Amino acid sequence: MTPATPTYRSRFATAVFDLLNPIPYGLFVGTLIFDILYAVTRNVFWGKGAAWLVTTGLLFAIVPRIINLCHVWLPSRYPVTRIERFDFWLNLLGIVAAIVNAFVHSRDAYAMVPLNAILSAVTVALLSIGRIAHALDKFGYTEAVHE
Repeated sequence: MTPATPTYRSRFATAVFDLLNPIPYGLFVGTLIFDILYAVTRNVFWGKGAAWLVTTGLLFAIVPRIINLCHVWLPSRYPVTRIERFDFWLNLLGIVAAIVNAFVHSRDAYAMVPLNAILSAVTVALLSIGRIAHALDKFGYTEAVHE
């Protein structure tokens, strides 16, 4: 039987990861909302706000992704589940989509529509799937596969 909560290398790293990991997700959801509002209203405020949100989300995503990278890919005596690796790849793809989205937000005025909303939706969808998979793994709904 697998324990309900996985054991990690460092309690400090786990605490920092758990503290900082939700912040970029919330900022990317805000970016999606602002992008949709910009596409509907054509008010520059929403476009500029979305650009700031995606950039801030990327800055806040650096530390949790480095901790996740070390946890998943560096050798350890603690096992890593396939769900954790799947979550890592989904987050990586989501961050890449957010980086491209940040460049799209540098366009002038309405030239960023509809690509900005599409990239925001892709980012939020990838991060959401990763969070759901990680939550199912954390609460024991999936069987741990040790490698």
